[in-house]
Amino acid sequence: MLKDFGKEALDIVIQAGQSNAEGCGIGPADDPFMPSGDILYLDSGFMIFPACERIWSNDIVGDFSLAFCSRYIADGRLGAGRKLLVVRAAVGGTGFLDNRWKPSDDLFLQMLEMAKTAVELSPRNRIAAFLWHQGETDATLGAGREEHLGRLAALVGMVRDAFGCSRAPFVAGDFVGQWKEDNLDMCAPVVEAVRDACARLDNARFVETAGLQSNDQRIGNGDTIHFCRDALNKLGERYYSAFADAEAEAEAAAAAGAKA
Repeated sequence: MLKDFGKEALDIVIQAGQSNAEGCGIGPADDPFMPSGDILYLDSGFMIFPACERIWSNDIVGDFSLAFCSRYIADGRLGAGRKLLVVRAAVGGTGFLDNRWKPSDDLFLQMLEMAKTAVELSPRNRIAAFLWHQGETDATLGAGREEHLGRLAALVGMVRDAFGCSRAPFVAGDFVGQWKEDNLDMCAPVVEAVRDACARLDNARFVETAGLQSNDQRIGNGDTIHFCRDALNKLGERYYSAFADAEAEAEAAAAAGAKA
């Protein structure tokens, strides 16, 4: 399967973290994703195939990378003859404190291997963005602000170093508002840590999630921790806007440096 994509030129988007990055949103969508050959997935089985919303039982399940990639293309960022490849490295219910995302942990190493596979398919491939949504598990396990900040910043630094992509924007986001407000004491340190990491790292942005509904708010199923399908689409739009802002700032800095 992989050799079939050796002649493609790919902009690679790493999507990692836990369930809201994996995508657990259901319910109706105002702007459902329409598959095209320009957006591809690389899954944990190292299979590459056209990106699409998934089916769980009788539900269509969303993914915020789809809206992100659609905006990326609509904005004219995808060069002629190139495609987008989403490295789908997120796994639900995982964090740093349960030994899944630290540097020697299985999911961190798997993410690196998946991204390495994508990059090495062709010398024309490049890492375009690193999209992260995670922290609910660490919040429930009592993570402290500085502890989470240090681990997240280290993770971003190691990914950028591994692929020589220091200018690739890193984007992370807040939790579902309903779940966060119901569990504010345990959520606040982690959310602030993610916000701080995005403020301190170069080319990084934090995405606010105010107004984005949970599955429970949209369809009344009792699931307050996951963004609904329509909210995931809107989250992808917000991630793209944050990415574009980081890209513009990085380009301005590079131009200023060239003139100096």
